[in-house]
Amino acid sequence: MRNFYHYLFAALIGGFGYCLLEILWRGRTHYSMFFAGAIVISTFLYINENYALPFWAKCLVGMLIITGVELIFGIAFNLILREHVWDYSNVPLNFLGQICVPFSLLWFFLSGAVFKVMEKVSG
Repeated sequence: MRNFYHYLFAALIGGFGYCLLEILWRGRTHYSMFFAGAIVISTFLYINENYALPFWAKCLVGMLIITGVELIFGIAFNLILREHVWDYSNVPLNFLGQICVPFSLLWFFLSGAVFKVMEKVSG
């Protein structure tokens, strides 16, 4: 049961943290971003606790996780439900306006910061 609460706590931190980053970055957020952040941070925690990866590999995997979650949520909330949460159509190297290379590179570095914090907290 400790493991459940451990991941629940991480999910809550991730959800609130992602929303806070969005508010600081662009002045608004959407409820879906809470769930995206919860999924991302819970997955990061699982990876951090169960796989001994080099730091660069954690950053790469983190970037892929965030980009994947962003694509799934973008298709669901932006394209299907038409919530207009974000639109990367004007950003170079975008896919369906939902993900793009410049933000994926940002996610690489953000992932590194998150994994560093996790290492400090856990060890």
